[in-house]
Amino acid sequence: MKKEKYQPYIYWGVTAFIVLVLLVSFIFLMIKFGQVKAAVDMVLGILAPITYGAVLAYLLAPIYNRVKKAVVFCGEKWISPKRNWEKLGGSVATVVSVFVLVALVTGLISMLLPQLRDSIMGIMEAMPSSIYNLQLWLEDVLANNQEVEETVMLYYDQGMSFLQNWLTSKFLPNMGKIADFIGNLSAGIINVLILLKNILIGLIVMVYLLNMKEKLLTQLKMIVYGIFPVKVANKLLSEGRYVHQVFGGFIIGKLVDSLIIGILCFILLNFMRMPYVLLISVIIGVTNVIPFFGPFIGAIPSAFFILLVNPTKCFWFIGFIFLLQQFDGNILGPKILGDSTGLSSFWVLFSILLFGGLFGFVGMIIGVPTFAVFYKLVTEFITWMLDKKQLSADIRQYEKLDYIDEESKTYIEK
Repeated sequence: MKKEKYQPYIYWGVTAFIVLVLLVSFIFLMIKFGQVKAAVDMVLGILAPITYGAVLAYLLAPIYNRVKKAVVFCGEKWISPKRNWEKLGGSVATVVSVFVLVALVTGLISMLLPQLRDSIMGIMEAMPSSIYNLQLWLEDVLANNQEVEETVMLYYDQGMSFLQNWLTSKFLPNMGKIADFIGNLSAGIINVLILLKNILIGLIVMVYLLNMKEKLLTQLKMIVYGIFPVKVANKLLSEGRYVHQVFGGFIIGKLVDSLIIGILCFILLNFMRMPYVLLISVIIGVTNVIPFFGPFIGAIPSAFFILLVNPTKCFWFIGFIFLLQQFDGNILGPKILGDSTGLSSFWVLFSILLFGGLFGFVGMIIGVPTFAVFYKLVTEFITWMLDKKQLSADIRQYEKLDYIDEESKTYIEK
């Protein structure tokens, strides 16, 4: 009886303490954000091989699971149903996953690097004459309108001055640093060896995680049910499955979508006889991984490259990118991704800007699924709070709401 009397006070005391700790932690994080970020970056650098392996294992898990399931099914059906095929299926699935990864990376490098190098060298060599030809083209097009010509050429001169200044002050000095690499060979070798070490350890970690993921998940479930009450543990596992569904569906789906867009861009640009087709297709495919802004981010440098060669084709390219983005956003993307995040366009834009500003390119990729999980948790929390107050969680009830009667819980409209 005494325990029940003080239970509400204990509950509110613990709740207030947790809120206070979270508030103090948040304020500390904001004040010391630079130092905290530096510490997190250091830890992430140390754990880079583990991160590489975990990401690769997560991306290759669908291939691993299907191959293992196929081996087990065929072995039990056609050879011996009494024999345990799980171990053999895991070994075969591991070999296939590693082979797919190596073949994909090797194929992309051997196919892309030579042509990308040739394209970049061609751009650098042709840039002076291309800039001059572009100037002549602009003067010829605007010859009949002196005022417009003066305005356009003024901005053109400013843009070319900025480009020339960037090339001389930023790009060429960095090229000089690359040329001085021989003088700093020992440091360069160490960096290369560290990268190779991280990649090698990452591959080993990937293999371990692919074969241990069921056991690790089982252990995680035991830990969750051991620490938390059953109701809370069930909720945590449910939310974990939702996180996996959102991240897996969005990231893997976005990679497949971007690959299709890159291939489609390569085929159509070849048909349109555009310059630097492979380079531009790679840029468009890679940047398409970023939701919303991706096509436009990739289109800016691509359009500039084409503008230097043929201004008319540049306008055709801009129209092509607009149509490609519409096709991806309204047809291909929804077919592959579906409603994997459940976010409106505004929250997609908000999450990209927020996480992109905090974590750069990686943040722009993971921002949407991360915010989708946060959005769902907040929605469930608000729904739970409304239910505790015996209020409706139907958003339509609040569209024309003026106030709610405290006693009868009646919704009074405006």
